[in-house]
Amino acid sequence: MTDAAASETTAAAPPGHSYSVRAARGADLDLIHRQLLAVIEESPYYNAEFKAYEKARMTRGLLERLQGHDPWHVMALLSDGDVGGALVSGPEFGAVFRYWSWIFPDFRRTHLGMHGMRAFDAQFDNGRFHKAFTYVRPENTVALALLRRYGYTQTCVLKNHIFGQDYAVLERPYTKVTEGYDHGVGPGRLGRIAHAVGGLVGR
Repeated sequence: MTDAAASETTAAAPPGHSYSVRAARGADLDLIHRQLLAVIEESPYYNAEFKAYEKARMTRGLLERLQGHDPWHVMALLSDGDVGGALVSGPEFGAVFRYWSWIFPDFRRTHLGMHGMRAFDAQFDNGRFHKAFTYVRPENTVALALLRRYGYTQTCVLKNHIFGQDYAVLERPYTKVTEGYDHGVGPGRLGRIAHAVGGLVGR
């Protein structure tokens, strides 16, 4: 989901800011996870059932599993070297699903969100996926406008789709050239063993 908070980055920003992105590091995950739970809770667009479900689903462990699949599935957005936003994504049936993209409160009056939009598509339009997509509540008109500005098209509105609420589907086509598909984030038996061994050796 793209939250309205991300779209506030279109406001005027002080000159001279330096924006960059990187795959989130282990030390970033606590901050990103805290901010993710906060943006889910504070958003006016989601009902109580969805908020409770999504906060239970988007655990720190899930972020770690996404990164185990591809470190860039948890992308840290930096302003002058400080983490000020994030994009969390995952592979879904040959496409990449933007689970959450948002800017932290202290960074909303910057252009960090626009930088993150460009960086996400530059990273994942890499030959592995047919498209990127996300869900947005139809009432979140600012987030819809931001996505359209960066090449996303609203393909439909799913009625009563998540706990009785409508969701618009926004998509951007990519160019898939490689064979095969990413198959999700479950670690499987070998992944669980690798994780346990990594814990034993302090990795």
